[in-house]
Amino acid sequence: MAGQGSGGNVIAAICNVFFPGLGQLVQGRLLAAIIFAIITVGGYALWFLVVPAVIAAVVHLWAIIDAAKYSSRG
Repeated sequence: MAGQGSGGNVIAAICNVFFPGLGQLVQGRLLAAIIFAIITVGGYALWFLVVPAVIAAVVHLWAIIDAAKYSSRG
C-alpha cells in the first residue's frame, strides 16, 4: 500500500462496509481481519440483546476507519 489515503486503503475501507475484516484481509493483516470479523459478526448475531449489537456497530465503524488510515510503514 502507498499509505494513508491511497487507492488501496479506499478499496479496503469499502470492503469493510460490506463485510467487517475484509478490508484488513485485503491489506494482508490476517489477525486484525479475524478479530474484527468475530467481534462484529458475533455482536450482530446477538442483536436482540441490544448492547452487543451496539458494540458490534462501533467495532464495524472502527474496522472501516482502521482500514482507511492503515499505513504499512512501521
